[in-house]
Amino acid sequence: MAMSDPIADMLTRIRNAEKARLNSVDIPGAKLKIELAKVLKDEGFIKNYKFIKDSRQGVLRVYLKYGPGYSSVILNIERVSKPSRRVYVKGKDIKPVLNGMGISVLSTSKGVMTDKTARNSNVGGEVICNVW
Repeated sequence: MAMSDPIADMLTRIRNAEKARLNSVDIPGAKLKIELAKVLKDEGFIKNYKFIKDSRQGVLRVYLKYGPGYSSVILNIERVSKPSRRVYVKGKDIKPVLNGMGISVLSTSKGVMTDKTARNSNVGGEVICNVW
């Protein structure tokens, strides 16, 4: 059966793996998912990620990060733009998440980036998700 929203599936797998206190989670691979994992790593929400080639689409392995006492670094991760309702913002209209404590991940014409980078570059795009 075809998946209608692979990005939401990725975010749900990460959310569930964090709650189960797993060290890593495997996600079916795609270019946008790899870029999203890169942004999460650069912002310190995950430890690392690795793309593993196989005979089909490949597997993206995301290594999760925990704080002291095995507390989750990602408190919440939510999908904003959905296949049924796309959410676009202009560069000057991008609002910070939780007064700058979290990030929004945007898909722009210059690639996948955080809300802060998009604001500084004055580039708008589709809001993929919010993470805090």
